[in-house]
Amino acid sequence: MEQLPFDKRSGKIWFNNELCEWQDARVHIISHGMHYASLVFEGLRVYNTKIFKLEEHTDRLFKSAKILDMKIPYSYKEIIEATKKLVSDQNIKNGYIRPFVWRGSEMMGVSAQNTKINVAIAIWDWPTYFDPNLKLNGIKLNISKWQRPPQNSSPWESKAAGLYMICTLSKHQAEKDGYTDSLMLDHEGNIAEATSANIFFKDENNELHTPIPDSFLDGITRKTVIDLARSKNIKIHERKISPDELPNFKGCFITGTAAEVTPVGNILDNNFEVCDLIKDLSSSYELLVGKNN
Repeated sequence: MEQLPFDKRSGKIWFNNELCEWQDARVHIISHGMHYASLVFEGLRVYNTKIFKLEEHTDRLFKSAKILDMKIPYSYKEIIEATKKLVSDQNIKNGYIRPFVWRGSEMMGVSAQNTKINVAIAIWDWPTYFDPNLKLNGIKLNISKWQRPPQNSSPWESKAAGLYMICTLSKHQAEKDGYTDSLMLDHEGNIAEATSANIFFKDENNELHTPIPDSFLDGITRKTVIDLARSKNIKIHERKISPDELPNFKGCFITGTAAEVTPVGNILDNNFEVCDLIKDLSSSYELLVGKNN
C-alpha cells in the first residue's frame, strides 16, 4: 500500500502551545532549522494508547536542546501534558510521536542569537517499523563508508537533526545494494551502531557484547534491553568491538524506539542465528511495552 505523504495527512499537531490542523502546521522556507540543521527531536511509541518512556524521552529532548544552545520556551511539565493530550485527542492506539524543537526564520546566518525557538509535537499511526518477515528471519546490514565523528567534532550526545545526514546517506546506499540497513563504525574504525538503532552481539557463551556509546546516542531502548538482559542473568560486555570480531559472534540484534528488538541475519558475509536468547529478549520487550496487551 502506498504511504500517504506526511503533508497530506489529517489530524492535529501541537504547535507552539496550540492545536492546529495537520496541513496548517507550516513554517517559512527561510528557517534556521532547515538551513543550518538547528533542530533536535525525539521519537516515542504509543502501545495500546500508552506512551512508553515519556519522561525519559522528554528529559532527553530538553538535554538535546540545551546542548544545541536552545532554550525550550515551555516547561517540562507542559511538554509532558501536551504529549498526553495529543495522544488522547487523536485517539491513536498504536503510533509514533515526534516532538521537535527548532530555530525559526528571524535570522539567517550561522549566528542565530535572536531566532525564536519553536516547538511542535506530531503523532501518527505506526504499527511496526520493519516488515514482520524481516524481523522473523533477521535483517541484512552492510557496512557504511561513513563513520561516526569524534566527540570533539559533533554534539554527539544530542538527538540532533544534523547528525542524521550521514545516516540517510548510509541507509540509501544500503537499500540500493539490497540491504535493509547499514552498520556504522566510529572514528576509530570500531563498531558503533546502525543508522538509527544501537547494536548487540551474542557470543558462544550466551553473553552479550555492545559498543560503548561514547560517540553516538545511548538509546533509551538500548538501556531498557540491557536492564532486561541483566534481569535474566545474561552477562553484558560494554566495550570497543572491532569489525574483525564479526565472524566470532553467533547472534546479533539492533534496538531502538522504531526497531524495538530486531534480529540481524547477516552483516555482509557474516551470518547470525535468530536464536532463542534474542527471541526471548524481543518477547520480553514487547511484554514490557504492552504491545500485545
